Amino acid sequence: LVQAALGGRPLERILNTHLHSDHCGGNAALQAAWPAAQTAIAPGQAEHVRHWDAHALSYTPTGQECPPFRFDTLLQPGTDIVLGDRPWQVHAAPGHDPHSIVLFEPQDAILISADALWENGFGVVFPELEGEAAFAEVAATLDLIERLAPRTVIPGHGAVFTDAPRALEVARRRLDGFARAPAKHALYAAKVLLKYKLLEWQQITLTDLSAW
Repeated sequence: LVQAALGGRPLERILNTHLHSDHCGGNAALQAAWPAAQTAIAPGQAEHVRHWDAHALSYTPTGQECPPFRFDTLLQPGTDIVLGDRPWQVHAAPGHDPHSIVLFEPQDAILISADALWENGFGVVFPELEGEAAFAEVAATLDLIERLAPRTVIPGHGAVFTDAPRALEVARRRLDGFARAPAKHALYAAKVLLKYKLLEWQQITLTDLSAW
């Protein structure tokens, strides 16, 4: 897919907004295909990547697979990174993941929102599953996105959308529901993790699924 999109040009850069396996699980394959490509990650888990700690990176405890990869540079919040011919702002976006970032291009108000904002919600708030209060961080990140006032949002999942105010309203209602009933959020998280594992397996017997 990437080769087709590049039309024969080499892949030059790989940027990860955060290090959940569904966002960086292809890094190793991309680096093998294009060894010269520069990989940039958010700084929070750089040491875990450098010394490859699958447990600290959440892959082992969540039952997800992610082949080891390297990184070359960091996406430091509060800085700009030039993509194409324009500077993009790097913003910290904790909540879904404490180390996540989002990228914002102010001229055309384009936001790469990762899992902080989808058209109909946001990603599982993983710190909450470990007993760390993080719903307030989700709210703060939604406030950040509202201040940025994006006209186009490229989410981590789903189609590109342009009605950010509506998406923010939906996200805040969903967040309020989770904050009022944390068990509802935990059940949602369990379903998400199982769904991604089924996507990885493609096919499995009920006996083996139960054992897992």
